[in-house]
Amino acid sequence: MEGSAVVIEHPNRDKAESKATKAVVVLLFLASALCMAIVTIFGWSALEGQKGLQIAYIVLYIVVAYYVSRWNRGALPIGAALATILLIFCLIAGPGWFDRDKTGFAQAESLFGGTGLEASVLGLITLLLVPIQILIVAFAMAAFRQEWSVEVERPVDDRGSAPAAA
Repeated sequence: MEGSAVVIEHPNRDKAESKATKAVVVLLFLASALCMAIVTIFGWSALEGQKGLQIAYIVLYIVVAYYVSRWNRGALPIGAALATILLIFCLIAGPGWFDRDKTGFAQAESLFGGTGLEASVLGLITLLLVPIQILIVAFAMAAFRQEWSVEVERPVDDRGSAPAAA
Protein backbone atom coordinates (compact mmCIF):
# COMPACT_ATOMS: atom_id res chain seq x y z
CA MET A 1 0.00 0.00 0.00
CA GLU A 2 3.00 2.21 -0.49
CA GLY A 3 2.28 5.53 -2.18
CA SER A 4 -1.43 5.51 -1.33
CA ALA A 5 -3.08 8.79 -0.44
CA VAL A 6 -3.67 9.68 3.18
CA VAL A 7 -5.64 12.33 4.99
CA ILE A 8 -4.13 14.07 8.03
CA GLU A 9 -6.58 14.56 10.88
CA HIS A 10 -6.20 16.28 14.25
CA PRO A 11 -8.55 14.36 16.56
CA ASN A 12 -7.90 16.51 19.63
CA ARG A 13 -9.13 19.61 17.81
CA ASP A 14 -12.56 18.04 17.27
CA LYS A 15 -13.26 17.70 21.00
CA ALA A 16 -15.74 20.17 22.48
CA GLU A 17 -13.36 20.86 25.38
CA SER A 18 -10.57 21.84 22.98
CA LYS A 19 -12.84 24.11 20.97
CA ALA A 20 -14.14 25.80 24.12
CA THR A 21 -10.66 26.26 25.57
CA LYS A 22 -9.41 27.75 22.30
CA ALA A 23 -12.34 30.18 22.22
CA VAL A 24 -11.73 31.26 25.82
CA VAL A 25 -7.99 31.79 25.21
CA VAL A 26 -8.66 33.88 22.08
CA LEU A 27 -11.33 35.90 23.91
CA LEU A 28 -9.01 36.56 26.87
CA PHE A 29 -6.19 37.78 24.61
CA LEU A 30 -8.56 40.06 22.70
CA ALA A 31 -10.11 41.38 25.94
CA SER A 32 -6.61 42.15 27.24
CA ALA A 33 -5.70 43.92 24.01
CA LEU A 34 -8.89 45.98 24.24
CA CYS A 35 -8.21 46.97 27.86
CA MET A 36 -4.64 47.93 26.98
CA ALA A 37 -5.88 49.92 23.98
CA ILE A 38 -8.32 51.84 26.20
CA VAL A 39 -5.58 52.68 28.71
CA THR A 40 -3.20 53.62 25.88
CA ILE A 41 -5.65 55.82 23.99
CA PHE A 42 -7.30 57.53 26.94
CA GLY A 43 -4.22 57.84 29.15
CA TRP A 44 -1.76 58.73 26.39
CA SER A 45 -0.18 61.81 27.96
CA ALA A 46 0.46 60.04 31.28
CA LEU A 47 2.17 56.95 29.81
CA GLU A 48 5.47 58.77 29.39
CA GLY A 49 8.11 56.28 28.17
CA GLN A 50 5.79 53.27 27.97
CA LYS A 51 3.87 54.15 24.82
CA GLY A 52 5.94 51.91 22.58
CA LEU A 53 5.70 48.99 24.98
CA GLN A 54 1.93 49.39 25.27
CA ILE A 55 1.49 49.41 21.50
CA ALA A 56 3.85 46.43 21.10
CA TYR A 57 1.89 44.45 23.70
CA ILE A 58 -1.42 45.22 21.99
CA VAL A 59 -0.06 44.05 18.65
CA LEU A 60 1.55 40.94 20.18
CA TYR A 61 -1.67 39.96 21.93
CA ILE A 62 -3.66 40.30 18.70
CA VAL A 63 -1.04 38.21 16.85
CA VAL A 64 -1.08 35.52 19.56
CA ALA A 65 -4.91 35.47 19.48
CA TYR A 66 -4.76 35.00 15.70
CA TYR A 67 -2.33 32.09 15.92
CA VAL A 68 -4.27 30.41 18.72
CA SER A 69 -7.44 30.76 16.64
CA ARG A 70 -5.62 28.82 13.90
CA TRP A 71 -4.84 25.99 16.37
CA ASN A 72 -1.17 26.94 16.70
CA ARG A 73 -0.19 25.27 19.95
CA GLY A 74 3.25 26.95 19.96
CA ALA A 75 1.70 30.37 20.56
CA LEU A 76 0.26 29.25 23.91
CA PRO A 77 3.46 29.24 26.03
CA ILE A 78 4.59 32.48 24.39
CA GLY A 79 1.25 34.07 25.25
CA ALA A 80 1.42 32.73 28.82
CA ALA A 81 4.90 34.20 29.25
CA LEU A 82 3.74 37.59 27.90
CA ALA A 83 0.75 37.46 30.26
CA THR A 84 3.02 36.79 33.23
CA ILE A 85 5.14 39.83 32.40
CA LEU A 86 2.06 42.01 31.82
CA LEU A 87 0.64 40.79 35.14
CA ILE A 88 3.70 42.17 36.91
CA PHE A 89 3.48 45.49 35.03
CA CYS A 90 -0.22 45.85 35.91
CA LEU A 91 0.36 45.12 39.58
CA ILE A 92 2.95 47.90 39.65
CA ALA A 93 1.15 50.41 37.40
CA GLY A 94 -2.39 50.04 38.75
CA PRO A 95 -1.80 51.78 42.09
CA GLY A 96 0.13 54.50 40.24
CA TRP A 97 -3.02 55.50 38.38
CA PHE A 98 -4.88 55.87 41.68
CA ASP A 99 -2.04 58.06 42.99
CA ARG A 100 -2.65 60.39 40.03
CA ASP A 101 -6.28 60.81 41.10
CA LYS A 102 -5.37 63.38 43.73
CA THR A 103 -5.20 67.15 43.83
CA GLY A 104 -2.31 68.58 41.84
CA PHE A 105 -2.33 66.05 39.03
CA ALA A 106 -3.72 66.97 35.65
CA GLN A 107 -6.13 64.58 33.98
CA ALA A 108 -4.50 62.56 31.23
CA GLU A 109 -5.06 63.63 27.66
CA SER A 110 -6.15 61.13 25.05
CA LEU A 111 -4.16 60.11 22.00
CA PHE A 112 -6.44 62.15 19.75
CA GLY A 113 -6.37 65.27 21.91
CA GLY A 114 -8.89 66.29 24.45
CA THR A 115 -9.47 64.90 27.87
CA GLY A 116 -8.78 61.25 28.54
CA LEU A 117 -10.39 59.08 31.16
CA GLU A 118 -10.05 59.83 34.86
CA ALA A 119 -7.00 58.28 36.50
CA SER A 120 -9.16 56.10 38.77
CA VAL A 121 -10.91 54.59 35.74
CA LEU A 122 -7.57 53.92 34.05
CA GLY A 123 -6.33 52.37 37.30
CA LEU A 124 -9.40 50.16 37.50
CA ILE A 125 -8.92 48.96 33.91
CA THR A 126 -5.23 48.33 34.61
CA LEU A 127 -6.06 46.29 37.71
CA LEU A 128 -8.79 44.46 35.77
CA LEU A 129 -6.00 43.18 33.56
CA VAL A 130 -4.51 41.28 36.55
CA PRO A 131 -7.18 38.55 36.80
CA ILE A 132 -7.40 38.39 33.01
CA GLN A 133 -3.67 37.64 32.83
CA ILE A 134 -4.02 34.94 35.49
CA LEU A 135 -6.83 33.39 33.44
CA ILE A 136 -4.72 33.59 30.28
CA VAL A 137 -1.90 31.65 31.93
CA ALA A 138 -4.29 29.04 33.34
CA PHE A 139 -6.27 28.51 30.13
CA ALA A 140 -3.21 28.65 27.85
CA MET A 141 -1.51 25.91 29.86
CA ALA A 142 -4.73 23.85 29.89
CA ALA A 143 -4.94 24.25 26.12
CA PHE A 144 -1.29 23.26 25.74
CA ARG A 145 -2.01 19.99 27.58
CA GLN A 146 -4.83 19.21 25.13
CA GLU A 147 -2.23 18.32 22.46
CA TRP A 148 -3.77 20.15 19.52
CA SER A 149 -0.81 19.19 17.32
CA VAL A 150 -1.42 15.40 17.42
CA GLU A 151 -1.87 14.14 13.86
CA VAL A 152 -3.42 10.88 12.68
CA GLU A 153 -2.98 9.61 9.13
CA ARG A 154 -5.98 7.86 7.59
CA PRO A 155 -5.90 6.23 4.16
CA VAL A 156 -8.24 7.65 1.53
CA ASP A 157 -10.76 5.06 0.28
CA ASP A 158 -11.85 4.58 -3.35
CA ARG A 159 -14.51 7.30 -3.06
CA GLY A 160 -11.91 9.95 -2.22
CA SER A 161 -12.61 10.33 1.48
CA ALA A 162 -11.12 8.97 4.65
CA PRO A 163 -13.03 6.12 6.31
CA ALA A 164 -14.94 7.01 9.45
CA ALA A 165 -13.02 6.75 12.69
CA ALA A 166 -13.87 3.78 14.88
